[in-house]
Amino acid sequence: MNNWLPLIATLSIQAMVAMALLTLPVMAPVAAKALQVSPALVGMYVAVTYLGAMLASLISGTTVARWGAIRVSQWGLWLCAAGLVLCAVPWLPSVAVGAFLIGLGYGPITPASSHLLARTTPAHQMALVFSIKQTGVPVGAMVAGAVVPSLLLLLDWQVTLLVVALVCSASALLSETIRAEFDLDLNPESKLDWGSLIFPIRMVLSHRPLATMAACSFMFSMAQMSLMTYLVTYLHEDLSYTMVSAGLYLSVTQIGGIGGRIAWGYVADRWLGAQPTLVLLAGSMAVSAFATAVFLPLISTWAVWIILFVFGASAIGWNGVYLAEVARQAPAGHASTATGGTLAITFLGVVIGPPLFGMLSTVFGTYSAGYLALVPTSTLCGLVLFFNHRQQTRSKIQVN
Repeated sequence: MNNWLPLIATLSIQAMVAMALLTLPVMAPVAAKALQVSPALVGMYVAVTYLGAMLASLISGTTVARWGAIRVSQWGLWLCAAGLVLCAVPWLPSVAVGAFLIGLGYGPITPASSHLLARTTPAHQMALVFSIKQTGVPVGAMVAGAVVPSLLLLLDWQVTLLVVALVCSASALLSETIRAEFDLDLNPESKLDWGSLIFPIRMVLSHRPLATMAACSFMFSMAQMSLMTYLVTYLHEDLSYTMVSAGLYLSVTQIGGIGGRIAWGYVADRWLGAQPTLVLLAGSMAVSAFATAVFLPLISTWAVWIILFVFGASAIGWNGVYLAEVARQAPAGHASTATGGTLAITFLGVVIGPPLFGMLSTVFGTYSAGYLALVPTSTLCGLVLFFNHRQQTRSKIQVN
């Protein structure tokens, strides 16, 4: 790709909003004590954030068309900053509103970046470029896992939230330097109304390849966010790791996610194609979730690193291949709308998954129960993709 600036800009913004979203889950054991609630309730925080993200993703096609990808991304960063400030107030209703604002900020970032990258990326590099951009999510989570527990040794948890909010605001201001260059294809006539909420879902459901991808992303997102939301709490509460070491293990999963997103994008572009690559990833998620639940309490440190690295490479590494395939399948000029529609279904998996994970962990008295529940869902997703790909291959052969 001749111009790497769109990729660098969108990757940086993606990393910042991912860090904002995951700051509170990383400090969940500390914040929960201050709020006098169970750490398992962090699943409800994630659910509320992604309710906001679902709403924002549905209107992102319209807002990006009207104001531009960079401007929408700036507003996303400012909303995340405002949400973090509210989460610093030790009162559950304030935390809930803050979580919703963080979700509103997080939701439009991926559709906005898809709009920009679909316009500036050659077709033969789509999966790789989108995968590199999506490394922003594990990069942000890795920074959260490594930095937030260390900040907690120096600062109060509320002050830590305010520090991250300040960095979000600074990132939004920095993005102003490139807005004029990239926010060129604006449509001031684009209007927000009820139809703009429904149209992205209609587009996805009326287009079978998009609908299949969205359905599988629903299950993939359950695995991803359960890993990212509960790993620190699982290691700290069930396995007696310190907060700092548990945060570093979360960073290991993000390193796996970063490497996985780039590697799987290359594999999908050069060898397997999108759906076979996603089948392979689904199988890896199932095996890794089982190993995390059953073997982590029993094995040596280096083996824990390997399992969590592989888990991260699969459960966090699928997004770029998925988003590139959505952009390919979308009608011309509608990449952000199709991405917003599929992401609404993706985010629904996040809304449902972590609270179910927390409920199972509470009922069975261990967070390993939640990880075991990811095994059948990931396996089912892999089977759906496998048979769908086989059917599409047979149809192409018959046509030829």
